Amino acid sequence: MEEKLSRRDFLKRTAVVSVPLIVPSSALGLAKSTAPSARITMGCIGTNNMGLNDMRGFLKFGDVQIVAVCDVDAAHRKRAKGEVERHYRSALGQSDYAGCAEYNDFRDLLERNDIDTVLIATPDHWHVLISIAAAKAGKDIYCEKPLSKTIAEGRALCNVIKKHNRVFQAGTQLRSARPARFACELVRNGRIGRLHTIRTSVPTGRAIGPQPTMPVPDGLDYNMWLGPAPRAPYTKRRCHGTFRYISDYAGGVMTDLGAHDNDLAQWGNDTEYTGPVEIKGIGQFPRDGLWNTATNFEVHYRYKNGVKLICATRDIAKMDQGVRFNGTDGWVFARGYIDAGPKSLLTSKIRPGEIHLYRSDNHHRNFIDCVKTRRNTIAPPEIAHRSASLCHLGNIALKLGRKLRWDPENEMFVNDAQADKMLSRVMTGPWHL
Repeated sequence: MEEKLSRRDFLKRTAVVSVPLIVPSSALGLAKSTAPSARITMGCIGTNNMGLNDMRGFLKFGDVQIVAVCDVDAAHRKRAKGEVERHYRSALGQSDYAGCAEYNDFRDLLERNDIDTVLIATPDHWHVLISIAAAKAGKDIYCEKPLSKTIAEGRALCNVIKKHNRVFQAGTQLRSARPARFACELVRNGRIGRLHTIRTSVPTGRAIGPQPTMPVPDGLDYNMWLGPAPRAPYTKRRCHGTFRYISDYAGGVMTDLGAHDNDLAQWGNDTEYTGPVEIKGIGQFPRDGLWNTATNFEVHYRYKNGVKLICATRDIAKMDQGVRFNGTDGWVFARGYIDAGPKSLLTSKIRPGEIHLYRSDNHHRNFIDCVKTRRNTIAPPEIAHRSASLCHLGNIALKLGRKLRWDPENEMFVNDAQADKMLSRVMTGPWHL
């Protein structure tokens, strides 16, 4: 991930960087005796939509100080910088506080030795490259889902995080919701009998016709936005919120929202560190236009333990978005709420000595606490990788239109060179793993 260009000299001439101020402990809600060394400093990379929401979540914590923001869209980063500084101005009672730096290039943010952690909420095709660079720079990482653009990238990230002993949290926030955790505990403790089928449901995907080439807006570093993806002419619907429907950058609704629900399926199935052995699916793709990921689909997975998982768009699945576990003695459904049959399951108690899953009541707080203790987060890289892989495998099966056999231990298809080629992607230079 090195670029032998004079980019830093250029950026030093063009970037607007404020010198960060150290916020007093009392203003951050800490005891006066709390040492500055106990404070966690953070830089935010990708400050639109979910990145902005995550940033606001971390701003609530008195032991976290956001000192820098980074975005290739000047409007996004200036908005984020303004929000951070307004927050601390209010906390400090200082109208002239200007302690949040702004960057166009994430590498310049990562060079700062005074930043402990980074929040990464860029488009999917950047997740792994930035996360790897952050780990090598000694930062702990909170990265939005899905973990990766490809299975090969996810494995590379897991290896780097382990090598550099970094704390990593994936943004699969449903793990920190009680309904999801309790549903998975019910399943893992046999309350629905023998688990045999899991259904996950996601919204229908989207399509759009051909789009005209447009001038790149002022303030958008479009080449940096594309990064490792193939070169393509700028058009408004390619970037920002709708990038997820273009296969060069993401995997459609399968990897967007399926990253949440399929993650819960793995949790309840006790397959967080492995994957299915067989995948087949049928789907519909746009015939033309800018967006090219699957719009409607139904993917069937089979695990070594015999459990079947069916992931489908909502129009096919005929159920609310979420995950439903079906067993020989009942069923349980979860997402933002929980339901079950029989209803007595909802008041069931998980007794001492039974399986109690990792408890987190706030996903952002869990990350900060783990940064301090160096323990695993509730969504560590290996688990996030396996959940993202499940989505990638589904997309590969949809594209090939045939049954696939998968070796989850070696992370390769069984005697299928064509499918194996889809485990990675060619990156546009100078970017590479």
